[in-house]
Amino acid sequence: MGRGRAKAKQTKVARELKYSVPPTDFDALQRELSGKSSNDSHEDEDRYEDPYDDGYDDYRR
Repeated sequence: MGRGRAKAKQTKVARELKYSVPPTDFDALQRELSGKSSNDSHEDEDRYEDPYDDGYDDYRR
């Protein structure tokens, strides 16, 4: 008992989320689809670069 208001509130919020239409940033979408970005592509590589990598392979061929 007493769960009716909480369930009604959840239902209301769920409907608002389901049927709401957020504004679309078409400029950002166009940049993403064209593959161009304002960031330098080397920044991503540096971010994931291994700080302990000395440039040599540790295994023998």
